[in-house]
Amino acid sequence: MTTTDIPADQLATLVTPDIQRLAARMTQDAFTALFRLTLESENDKLGPTLADIDIRCRNWCQAADGADAQALRMALLISGLDQWGLAYSQAFGLTSIPALSMLLGALRGSLDSTADARFQRYFERLQQSEGDAVDFRIELRRNIHLALWHAMTACEESEDAQRILNALGSMMLALAQQLPRLGWRLLADALASIQIRLLSDASASPMAQENTQQLFAALRQNLPAEQYQAILAYSSQAVMAWQQSRRPAN
Repeated sequence: MTTTDIPADQLATLVTPDIQRLAARMTQDAFTALFRLTLESENDKLGPTLADIDIRCRNWCQAADGADAQALRMALLISGLDQWGLAYSQAFGLTSIPALSMLLGALRGSLDSTADARFQRYFERLQQSEGDAVDFRIELRRNIHLALWHAMTACEESEDAQRILNALGSMMLALAQQLPRLGWRLLADALASIQIRLLSDASASPMAQENTQQLFAALRQNLPAEQYQAILAYSSQAVMAWQQSRRPAN
């Protein structure tokens, strides 16, 4: 199992890898802003922030060249936002995130029947074809997993950290099952990013380090041996490359 097993991205002609990664970052920024305001109960800021995000997302989609590219951009944004919401709902035991639901409703509501049908076609394709929009998938899952890992390391109580750890491990295992050809690559990238953050943060608490070890151990125990070894090999190479890049040149 190597990177050659990754299916070809049949959507790259409509959305380049750079655009895909931008879409993933946009969903993170939008979700983070709405989630923070929801937690802080800043209702006076929620409406304007929601309206601003809605307009920026729609303008970005409309800037694409052609109806198919526009629909695909919208499908990426909504798919990403939906995955952020699901991940945080699982990790923090939330039944709903109203602000996120409002944004998703506004984005879908802005489409006429023809545009909505085109959007739905691309949205379903993202769910069914592993190789499509692969750069979006990698960036998105890396950001989600890293965000939850950071939330776990920021916990003061071990019970809170353990709850997030369990949710994160479950998400990673589910991802490997849902994407049998691509899931290992997404997990390897996320684990490499976590290792790099842990190595670069000298102030990381012992609890953060211990929980990270638990996460790796749980994946090793629950993933097929060949798959876990592929993940470990890829993530180790990425970490080594990062370490070498930090060494002064001879």
